[in-house]
Parts: sequence; C-alpha cells; structure tokens
Amino acid sequence: MFTLSHLNSTPPESLKSQVLQMVVDYFGDVSVVPLLPSNPLYQLYQYVIGYEVHLHLQSMNAETEGPVQLLLALDDEDPSRVLGFALYLPSPDDAAACSLAYLAVDAGHRRQGIGRALLQRVLAHRPHLELACAADKVPLFEALGLQVLAAQGAQVLMSSRDYRSSGMVAVADLAPVFASTEVRQIHAYLLKQHGQRAMQQAEKQRDQHLDALALQAQQLVDERLPSRALH
Repeated sequence: MFTLSHLNSTPPESLKSQVLQMVVDYFGDVSVVPLLPSNPLYQLYQYVIGYEVHLHLQSMNAETEGPVQLLLALDDEDPSRVLGFALYLPSPDDAAACSLAYLAVDAGHRRQGIGRALLQRVLAHRPHLELACAADKVPLFEALGLQVLAAQGAQVLMSSRDYRSSGMVAVADLAPVFASTEVRQIHAYLLKQHGQRAMQQAEKQRDQHLDALALQAQQLVDERLPSRALH
C-alpha cells in the first residue's frame, strides 16, 4: 500500500533524487520529445527533461498555491521510498485550474491505483486539470475521467472539463538549458562518439518521429471529436 504526501516546498534530497531518477527512467513515457533509445540524441533529451524537473522542484516556494506543487506516493512499509509522483502547476489566474506537468509510477507498482489516486488528489485541489500526452496514453487518462480537447503538436490536449482554462500556467524556459555548458558538453561527446553524419541522421529521425506522433494525435482527436473534424 501507499500514502500520498503533498509538498509545496522543495523535497529532501533523498526524495528529490528518486523523482528525478523516475523521470529519466521513464523518459519515453513522460517526455514531450519521446525519442527511441536507439536515437543518439536520447541521452541529451534525458538530461534536459531531468533538468527541467529539477528547475520545477527548485522553484517550489512553500506557498500552498505556489507555482509548483508535488504529490508523492510513498511506500507504507518504507516511507523513504517513492512509488510515484505527480507534479502540477496551479494557474495563478484561475483558482480551479492547473496543468499536470508530469505523472509517473514505478514500473513494479503499476495497476495498483497509484496513478488514479495521485490524479484524484490533484483534482481535489484543482478540479480543472489539463495535460498533454501522446496519443497512446489517451485511453489511460480517459479511464481516469479526462476528455480529449484538441491536438497540440505531437501530443493530445486533455482536460477534466470540456473546455480550456482561461488562466495562465507557468512553464520552464528550456532555452537556457539547451544553451548550458552541460548540454553543449553532452552534445560534443555524442558528436565525437557517433560522428556528424550520424547526429544529423538522429535529428532527422527525431523530426520524423515527432511528425508521426503529431499525425497520430490529430487522427485520434478526429476520431474522438468527429464533428470538429468536419469543420
């Protein structure tokens, strides 16, 4: 069994490291750019998503409705162990709304109600929840009560209501991450390891993969909202 813990300040390092490790381990499930492990850019984007979540956690300011809120599912037998987490961003302009940035559950503890419990707790705080996910994750969130609103690039926008919130939601600015020394070093290492031609091919594969995901997202939206597809 598990216990949910709601944090509004940066978690202790032991818990934070587990959250970050989960993000890296389940990169393909939670990333906006879910590259295949065979792509040489995979490691680079793994680092970037980990750094993005790190920035979110560091921005937690101990306010009840601060810019970032974190829910942890902790093992009842070992409360120092994280079984899952939900990181969401409350809208400062809409008291009912939030955006779910990340939701992940330990692979060995899935199908035990952890994801549902995390989502329900977020909804208890902010009933108008929005998220973006890959097309293949839509049935999972539909089973949890969310509905499809629109295609959004390579992802599908979903909500607990049948309309978007008018409130603004903060997002991490990743431009400094991509320009950082660490990312440049990782890219230089990958370039040396694989060669320029392979890296150019990796970028091409990335773009083709995202185009395919965008097509899947639009096709799913057209299936779920056929009346909208006619206009």
